[in-house]
Amino acid sequence: MQEAPIKVHITGVYGLIGNLVYQHLISKEAKYEVYGSGRRTIGSERTHRDTVVALPEERFKIADLSDASAVSAALAGADAVLHIGAVPDPGASFDDVMSSNVRGTYNVLEACRESGIKRLVYASSIMVNWGYAKYQEPYLSLQEGRMEDLPSPMPLITRHDPPRPTEPYSASKVWGEGICRTYSDAHEISTVCLRIGWVNRENEAQGPFSKSIWCSHKDIAHIIERALAATEQQTYDICYAVTDHEYRWVDLDHTRDSLGI
Repeated sequence: MQEAPIKVHITGVYGLIGNLVYQHLISKEAKYEVYGSGRRTIGSERTHRDTVVALPEERFKIADLSDASAVSAALAGADAVLHIGAVPDPGASFDDVMSSNVRGTYNVLEACRESGIKRLVYASSIMVNWGYAKYQEPYLSLQEGRMEDLPSPMPLITRHDPPRPTEPYSASKVWGEGICRTYSDAHEISTVCLRIGWVNRENEAQGPFSKSIWCSHKDIAHIIERALAATEQQTYDICYAVTDHEYRWVDLDHTRDSLGI
């Protein structure tokens, strides 16, 4: 007897990554019943809006992440949450980051706790370690295009290296990973935090540094699905989500081992 589809809720479902994952999961309707929420019913500025796939009206809720009641109502009935919604801009103000990324993530976790949702994938960012590329060799040489100064192979930053955020946005992602750990321990919410690389609407990258942090549309959708599968067993994990490249400077071995990609 076939099991019922997993009810998956995607926050930020009309953002670039959220909609890519939505399109990927609805192609497997026997496995997933997909819902979503967001502040708008059109694609974000980061998307090609003519490629955005709309959700059926009954499966979408308007919910600003800073509105705890709206978030709670939107997530009710879900089996798992892909928390992708956020202010994605490293240049965003502290107030905007606080409202969406900090308070919003807290509201999502509280809604999971209240509703008994035990599976979560949190969209963190490679930018939690952006300070390595900005201030430390050999990553600074790569960022500045001084290829002759690079060692071979590149030393890899792993989940065990200290976070090194550079502004409120990346700092909010460090906080998000921490509060996810809190709820995983205290409320047994099985969680995978993905430190996602640069996903862009053009689905391409130019130059060694851009390619070293890039994640393709296909890869991000696949990695998020594998992270969702990993939450079936109780876990708390942090994995990088980038497309492999010769100049990649973050660890993918742990991602492959933990998520089976």
